[in-house]
Amino acid sequence: MEVHVRASERQGADDSGEGHLAGAGGASFDVVTMGRVGVDIYPEQVGVGLDRVRSFGKYLGGSPTNVAVATARYGWRSAVITRTGQDPFGRFIHRALRDYGVDDRFVSAVPDLNTPVTFCEIFPPDDFPLYFYREPTAPDLEIHPDELDRDAIRAARVLWVTVTGLCREPSRSATLEALRTRGRRGTTVLDLDYRPMFWESRAQARAWVAEALPHATVAVGNLDEWETAVGRGAPDAAADAAKELGIELAVVKQGPEGVLAVDGTGAVRVPPVPVDVVNGLGAGDAFGGALCHGLLSGWPSERTMRFANAAGAIVASRLACSDAMPVVSEVETKLQEAGYDG
Repeated sequence: MEVHVRASERQGADDSGEGHLAGAGGASFDVVTMGRVGVDIYPEQVGVGLDRVRSFGKYLGGSPTNVAVATARYGWRSAVITRTGQDPFGRFIHRALRDYGVDDRFVSAVPDLNTPVTFCEIFPPDDFPLYFYREPTAPDLEIHPDELDRDAIRAARVLWVTVTGLCREPSRSATLEALRTRGRRGTTVLDLDYRPMFWESRAQARAWVAEALPHATVAVGNLDEWETAVGRGAPDAAADAAKELGIELAVVKQGPEGVLAVDGTGAVRVPPVPVDVVNGLGAGDAFGGALCHGLLSGWPSERTMRFANAAGAIVASRLACSDAMPVVSEVETKLQEAGYDG
């Protein structure tokens, strides 16, 4: 099994996995993400089922963790609030985060649980089944409200939380507490990130999303996720519902129809960037990291959406998620290839 990490000199928790959720010591971050983490096990043989795969690659995974990696690749100071098992995979996560330039001081171990592992099958261009191993529960759902570093949450320029973090206690209370602590300071993003296997029902998810959305300034999701969140699946109707809740920027991803972004200046529609898909699983996380980059850079929504689409296309053309996150120059090149100025 091949291990894919990038070398760097970043410092953080030691390889024992004994990080701490509290104690930023006055540190301030551009981006703080919160929620799911794990190890992605991707087949190195494409187009065959797991029963026939001969070898795999091991990668850092988890949507908000990948967003933190993506923002670090653009040069921003990022950190992730999450938990792992106290096991070799937990040690791998700490090492990988530091090697990608993501601060791991808010990552701690849960001694009695295993670090989650996720397998996928790869059938390009649009079939990528996922198999989550997160039972009896995942450490990243064991984040407790009293462990949060509220000063770091308040100070971050962007806070990124996910709907998955609302699916179970104590993570649900911790996620809502982080949002309340934030008080809509700076940019607060809710990734609608609805995954049915983590919920009892769509109705249950909608009820808890309704608790979280009023605390966010930005919400992002695909059509199904918006339907879950606000009960409206049509792009413009979903954006209207978000506006009614006080969302300042609603981002509706529509696959081959591109992206709709609605902010205080109006609506923009941006087509997708053409790509030969290898593995589409990381494209949304790459989009999220690029969205943060555009927001931090103060770009207008249209430029941000074009950049985010290009970043997503790049990662969709590669096997991994975290390991595939591009740097700015790669995204700019992709935009030029697609006929955009960036």
